[in-house]
Amino acid sequence: MNKQSIGKLSLFLSGLEQRIKDRVDFFKGINVKFKSGTKEYQASISLENGKLKINFNGKTEIGEIEWLSARIAKFAENYETALVLYEERGTTIYIEADNKNVKMSVKETNAKENTDDEKNMYHNETSKIANRDYLVKIGQADDVLKEIGILSDNGKVKNDMIRKYNQIDHFIEILNGLLKRLSEKNETITVLDCGCGKSYLLFVLNYYITEVLKKKSYFIGIDYSETVINASRKMASNLGYNNMEFKIMDIGNYRPDHKINLAISLHACDTATDHAIGVAVNNDVEAVVMVPCCQKEILNQYTYEPFSQVLKHGILKARMADVLTDGIRALLLEGKGYKVSMLEYISPLETPKNLMLIAEKVQNENRKAMDEYRRLKEALGINPTLERVIYKGFETY
Repeated sequence: MNKQSIGKLSLFLSGLEQRIKDRVDFFKGINVKFKSGTKEYQASISLENGKLKINFNGKTEIGEIEWLSARIAKFAENYETALVLYEERGTTIYIEADNKNVKMSVKETNAKENTDDEKNMYHNETSKIANRDYLVKIGQADDVLKEIGILSDNGKVKNDMIRKYNQIDHFIEILNGLLKRLSEKNETITVLDCGCGKSYLLFVLNYYITEVLKKKSYFIGIDYSETVINASRKMASNLGYNNMEFKIMDIGNYRPDHKINLAISLHACDTATDHAIGVAVNNDVEAVVMVPCCQKEILNQYTYEPFSQVLKHGILKARMADVLTDGIRALLLEGKGYKVSMLEYISPLETPKNLMLIAEKVQNENRKAMDEYRRLKEALGINPTLERVIYKGFETY
């Protein structure tokens, strides 16, 4: 397998390392199938006493969890393809790698019986419902909560959706102050969701802005998947939400015909997040909320000689790339006059990709931020997509 694919595979595997550590009680095991020509080779990985046990080619290795990425990537160098099957209670993750591409998919599964750990988790999440003062309240938001699958027909939160309900309400809680500021400045709040998927959060935002904040609102969801767009249109129709439209298209091709007040994008992969930010900045959107995912572009570009002995370790270079990618996004947004903040919007136990970027337009330009960006760009030897998207003709800026 070529170096580019090995690097991408390592990046995905490093995410699994953190997932194992965060969800050790749920971890079941990993199976890897390598293939060259017609021959297949199997590796199995289990966890014993806090360490990984790797069986491959008749040999057994015991190592730290942090070794997973480097070890599997090293094996993969000798083969044409690799299929990684990661299993934990309730979730199966597939990573497929070859010389052309590396892709990951996640499948949620419903266990028939709850273990003691799962019962304890259920008890903890149920306690949150009993003790938390929700913004999206059961009894008031039942229609939308039932439509997105949180509530059963009898008005109770489904056992396997308690955590999702808490996440959705926490999302609204984080944005509540921003939504109120937008409400004070605008007669109508228009929200654009870039890569909307099934649009669950967009429906909840519709409920909250319209029925709790009592503001006129309009919502636009765009995604390249016809399946999810059709599902979103059907849910909007079921709810009677006539203030929503959904478009099948690529984020980078979108040209708004409404004044957009808030642009959001959750888990848009790699440079799709940059294109979402670009749509917002180039259309003078007042506020931007992004949850980035799979930062791969800078990983394949940057070097920094003072850190060469640190960055020679692939996993450390990948984690540094994540930090640099989002830090550069923040700096470029600041250069365009946005005030930027970042926070962990959910626990790392849920996902290591839990960083939320929130930006509000406060001025026209910030030349100091742009000068800082120039110096950083030169030091790292990078050419980020976001610069090209929002700073056309940047060299003369």
